[in-house]
Amino acid sequence: MTRTMRAVRVTRSAARPEIVSIPVPEPGPGQVRIRVAGAGLCHSDLLVIHADPSFFPLPLTLGHETTGLVDAMGQGATGLKEGDAVAVYFPWGCGHCARCAHGEENICTVPTFGPGAGCDGGMAEYLLVDDTRHLVPLGKLDPVSAAPLMCAGLTTYHAIHDAIGSLSAGASIVLIGIGGLGHLAIQIARAISPARIIAVDMQDAKLAHARELGAHHAVMGGPGADDRVRAFVGGEGAALVIDMVGNDATMALGAKVLGYGGALKIVGVGGGTLPVTFFSMPRDASVNAPYAGTLSDCHEVVRLAASGLIVPHIERIGFDGVLDAYERMQRGQIRGRTVLVPDM
Repeated sequence: MTRTMRAVRVTRSAARPEIVSIPVPEPGPGQVRIRVAGAGLCHSDLLVIHADPSFFPLPLTLGHETTGLVDAMGQGATGLKEGDAVAVYFPWGCGHCARCAHGEENICTVPTFGPGAGCDGGMAEYLLVDDTRHLVPLGKLDPVSAAPLMCAGLTTYHAIHDAIGSLSAGASIVLIGIGGLGHLAIQIARAISPARIIAVDMQDAKLAHARELGAHHAVMGGPGADDRVRAFVGGEGAALVIDMVGNDATMALGAKVLGYGGALKIVGVGGGTLPVTFFSMPRDASVNAPYAGTLSDCHEVVRLAASGLIVPHIERIGFDGVLDAYERMQRGQIRGRTVLVPDM
């Protein structure tokens, strides 16, 4: 008799996800099945939900921020044992190109997508993982609390660490959007750099949260935000701006407060655009769009959490709370990160 499990699935383009019953997957050669402990809800899931026509293969189980326990291993899978607590690295590459050989599967030269985008993700009771290299041991970390490390933590670590050479004690980091990614970005910036941190958001509650987490300054967004940020970064501007919203207004703000030689990193998928010309940007400044992080970054984020330097702030929900949580996320009403716990 075929075993079944619950899963949060997008079954048709631009339609609400559904909680459905589907077969429990069986691991093939080299694959690993994990029993999901936690699956984070990410704003980029909304791209999958609202895509019309769908860019993604449907039906599709959502979820790319996943942790769990090894439940079964396919023939030839080695390096782990049943019961091990693991986190799932989500930007699966081909494993063979030059980028993958350097551990940069996030920029694999063969167009591939991992769980929650190209194949079924972790918002289910079980998840099938293609290769043991995509599983990071969690040790004594709580798997549920660790789930946001796999995207919110990984992505912001990658963006900050990439600019670490310019983040001296006198430098400034501006973090725009203090939600699921932003609350971890503050902690990561404090952990790996001596730079001054200026947090920007449109909600008083999130600015208060930013101060609690260690931001040196918290600034209300909206009209005049560039002047308010400039009051703290000074005339030299910011060495690093990470835009975790990505709409027209936040991208424009990032460009206005960026300093000479600074980096504006657009992480949010808010659909904005930024006109870039020779005269519109500071001298030697750069603009890029980091995607996730490397396998090495993934291991480093887990180590930071294991040492207590970063702590995801989460709200735990069961399957019956997922659809409401996505609606609250769209309205900007989530503090930290929401994590689906299948056992709830």
